[in-house]
Amino acid sequence: MELLLIVIYLGIVLLVIEISAVLMMLTGLDNEIARFQVTSLLTGTGFTTQESELIIRHPVRRRIGIFLILFGVFSLAVIITLVSNLLEKRFRLPELLIITGILVFLLFVLKLKPMQKRLSKKLHAPLEEDEGVEELPVSELLYNDEEDWIIDIPVIEKSEFEHCHIDDLCTANEDINLLFVQRGPLRIRRRGENSDTRLEAGDVLYVYGNKKQISEKFSKELEHRHENLVDENKTVSLL
Repeated sequence: MELLLIVIYLGIVLLVIEISAVLMMLTGLDNEIARFQVTSLLTGTGFTTQESELIIRHPVRRRIGIFLILFGVFSLAVIITLVSNLLEKRFRLPELLIITGILVFLLFVLKLKPMQKRLSKKLHAPLEEDEGVEELPVSELLYNDEEDWIIDIPVIEKSEFEHCHIDDLCTANEDINLLFVQRGPLRIRRRGENSDTRLEAGDVLYVYGNKKQISEKFSKELEHRHENLVDENKTVSLL
């Protein structure tokens, strides 16, 4: 009976892992990263990798992580209890000696040099390349602290930046970086090769830098952006 309960509960654990991994993936996490971190959280192994930052800094992933940690602790207690009952009822000294002998024999075989050579050829594989920055979400890649900000800013009519030369938008003294300008379907990135490019009303600036400086420099544009978002939300609510 205990053996059947162990099998059933392990099935429940696997289902929890699969469901949690799917939820993690729905938040934008890569499939392999999601499964590895879910297993790590549930087993309490505590891998401290760069990937774990993707969990800690995301509110939904953090909640899933808390559940997995608590469920893992509970599951460990249940499995230990079931295994203890199974050992107490079914295993005696002869069975334990047989298991010990099998493990000793397995260790002896693995220590043999010919076996190590054969296994080394089969099991050896090159390390996977480090995850490139292109695999990371923009928010995880660029947000270093609370003062950092990345935002899209529309250039409105009669803005002080309308007709401004693209190279003159951000000065060397400002902690503001222009990533690119979106003009309809056109995305302007390389400013040096667009020496005649000047901003027009309707352009959208994608900037990154100090939140306070961005808010002060583009205060009118950000106010206009906020008003448009409020109007859009009202329209959606009416529909």
